[in-house]
Amino acid sequence: MAATGMLRQLRFGLVDLELHHTFDAHGGKTPLDVMRKITKETSVIPALEEDRFLNSFSHIFAGGYSAGYYSYKWAEVLSADAFKAFEESGLSDGKAISETGKRFRDTVLALGGSVPPMEVFERFRGRKPSSKALLEHSGLIASSD
Repeated sequence: MAATGMLRQLRFGLVDLELHHTFDAHGGKTPLDVMRKITKETSVIPALEEDRFLNSFSHIFAGGYSAGYYSYKWAEVLSADAFKAFEESGLSDGKAISETGKRFRDTVLALGGSVPPMEVFERFRGRKPSSKALLEHSGLIASSD
């Protein structure tokens, strides 16, 4: 069910972004139309006609996440990719883990908000974030190790 759960979170983020960035309330479509369209694109099981989940999706309307719900999944991408650095070092190699830990400390932990977040991650990993580790850790693709 990992893929189904991931699709659910992606659907929520896409609906949130659509409603807060490109939705035109005067364009003849309703927020429910937006949700239905995105659900068709991201759900294996068709939504029930009477589904009104959007009416109670308080995260994006009253919870302070307006156009930010995607951050849940983005945080998972960053976390999995950061942990992948430790896996690539060799989890049983104490010296390599220590070196990776120091690099994490000197970038992610030490730089904090003094440097743009993407730059901090790139300094730690030596590249931009990749969703591959999250897909591996979720069992959705084979591990490259």
